[in-house]
Order: sequence, then structure tokens, then C-alpha cells
Amino acid sequence: MKLSLGPGALVAAAFIGPGTVTACTLAGANFGYALIWALVFATVATVILQDMAARLGAGARLGLGEALMQSVGTGPLKWAVGGLVFAALAIGNGAYEAGNLSGGALGIEAILGDGNIDRRWVVLALALFAAAALIYGKYKALERLLIGLVLLMSAAFIASAVIVRPDLTAFASGLVPRIPSGGLLTTIALIGTTIVPYNLFLHAAAAREKWTGPDGVKAARADTVISIGLGGLVSILIIATAAASLFQSGLEVKNATDMARSIEPAFGSAARYLVGIGLLAAGLTSAITAPMATAYALSEMLGGGEARRKILFRYTALAVVIAGASIAMLGIKPVELILIAQYANGLLLPIIAIFLLIVMNRKALLGTHANGLASNLAGGAVVAITLGLGLRAIMRAAGVWP
Repeated sequence: MKLSLGPGALVAAAFIGPGTVTACTLAGANFGYALIWALVFATVATVILQDMAARLGAGARLGLGEALMQSVGTGPLKWAVGGLVFAALAIGNGAYEAGNLSGGALGIEAILGDGNIDRRWVVLALALFAAAALIYGKYKALERLLIGLVLLMSAAFIASAVIVRPDLTAFASGLVPRIPSGGLLTTIALIGTTIVPYNLFLHAAAAREKWTGPDGVKAARADTVISIGLGGLVSILIIATAAASLFQSGLEVKNATDMARSIEPAFGSAARYLVGIGLLAAGLTSAITAPMATAYALSEMLGGGEARRKILFRYTALAVVIAGASIAMLGIKPVELILIAQYANGLLLPIIAIFLLIVMNRKALLGTHANGLASNLAGGAVVAITLGLGLRAIMRAAGVWP
């Protein structure tokens, strides 16, 4: 079997977005190496869940939205479940899209200098760019360019991690699960920025389109493990770099210029331009894929002919872009907005993961590509841990759990 990277690489590029750069940098700057374990867990969990989505698309030839609607029967229950999933996905992606657009604006600010531009106009321009790409669908070449720029950003952190020489003893201690004081929401953000619920819909749909032959499932699984494994490694190195260069300094990260200081050991004064280009590329990539995934979900759930699905796809995608741009233009600080999106993702994840597990156990629907015992145990563990973290955050906010 010849290795062919595809949807897995797209998923990795989507989760190494502004949220990842921001959440990982803040985690390293505020808590040092203490939350490395959260990203290791998140990477393994992402491989487990995205592997299911890849098998669903490449093996059973189904999108997640389509499979979900086929697995819950008919009548009120079907539409109640479909409505719940779509509402959760739309709300989560509205916040996520706002974070993507704000992240791209942060990149522009880093390149041009803080205070030299009106962020609202930048957000509007990026939203129009994403909307045009979704309407006309000619984003394949653009997508390759953006993934290349995100990889350039990733290379910067890999090089910087080597140069700043993280404390290996502290790094190893960070592999032991514990949540430092004040670190619960950051932990949820790290998980939410890696295990992105909308990527499950995107991955299944993309895998169905890319692989059609008998070796499709094997190719899809190899693509998933390699691409997401490398993406998780990059995220871990971002934390390690920030921990080594920012944690002891006590610097508060407010903008992309502050983030750039974590890679100054590798690139000097050029660091802010590299961070700016990386954030802009990551923001645009995610600003296109988030509405796309929501649109896939709704068009698959409602079904109908090809023409109907195309109309649903376009209008749903545009609605997510408009919602994200509206939130982003409210004046909330970009770093805070990006983190809010990650919290939303972390809380949304258990809901989508539960439905994915239900779908993947329908042997009548998936045949040999349905989950086995090992996949169910691994998936169940992911759901239990993420659900526990989410419930703890809710109870803490309500004052029930200190």
C-alpha cells in the first residue's frame, strides 16, 4: 500500500490553527510544562476518534451526518437528535469561526504592527475571503498554500524548541496528569483545540471522496495516525518552547507580538513576521474548514438531491461565516475570544463523540467497518475523560465544585 496523505493532513492543519498556537503558548507561559500530559492525551484521543470518522467515510462510504440520521430511526426522535447535534455544532462553530477570524487578524497585526489597523476591517476582509472560497469552491490550490504556511509555522516552533533547549526533567514531569491551580479551563482549551468536534464531520466526508478502492480504509488509517501524530507533536513543542522562554519571565501574553517572543531565540526580530504569517494562514485555513464541516453536517442530515445539498451547503457555510464575523467584531480581545472558542469545543466534544460511538456500533450500517471491542473501550475512555472535565468546569462555574 502506497502512503497517501490527504484528509488526515487537512484535519491536522485545521487543528493547528490560531486556537492551538494561542492555547499552547498561554499554557506554557502560565503553567510551564505542567499541562504537557493534556496534549499527549488529546493527540491520542484525536487519533482514536478521527480513525472512526475515516473508517466511516472510506469504508462505509458515509458522512457522519448521513450515518447519524440513518442510525436513529424515524419520527420525532430522529429530528430531535439531528437538531441537537446540528445546534451544538452550529453554536460551537460560530464561536470557533470568531476565533479563527480573530486569529487571522492577530497575524495581520503582528506583520503590520499593533495599532496600525482597525481590527474590525481586517476581520471583515478575512470573512469575505472565506465566504468567497466557500461559495465558488475553488480553494484547492489555496488550501495547499495555507497548509504549507502552517507547516512553516510548525517548523519555526520545532527549530525554536531545539534552540531554547527545554528542561527535559520538567518536561517529563509534565507527562504526569495533574491540573495546576487555575489550570482547569486551560486544560479543557488544550483538549478542545486538538480534538475538534467539527473535524469528525469533515474527515468522514473528505475520506469518502478521496478513497474508493479496496485499500481505502488502510490508507485512511495510516494517513490519520501519521498526520495527526505529527500535528500533536508540533502542539507539544509549542508548549515546551513557551515554557522554556516565557514561563520564568512572567510575561502576560496579550497579542501575537507577545507570542512571537517565544521563538525569538530561533529567528530574532523576524519572529513576529513568522508568527504573523503562521497565524494568518492558520486562521484562514480554519475559517474555511469550520463552516465547511457545519455545512456538510446539515446537508447530510437533511439529504435530498445533489442540487438541494449544494444550496444547503452554501447557505449553511455562509451563515457560520457571518455568525463568526459578527462575534469577532464585538470588540472582545482576540486572545480571550480564541480561548472562549476552545472552551466551547471542549464542552461540545463529548456530545459529538457519544453520537459517533453510537453510529460506529451499527453493524447493519457499517458491516466489517463497525467498531470492535478495542475501539469501543478506547472511545469510551475518551468520552468519559472529556465529559468529566467538562462537567467539572460547569460545576466549578456554578460554585458547586471548588
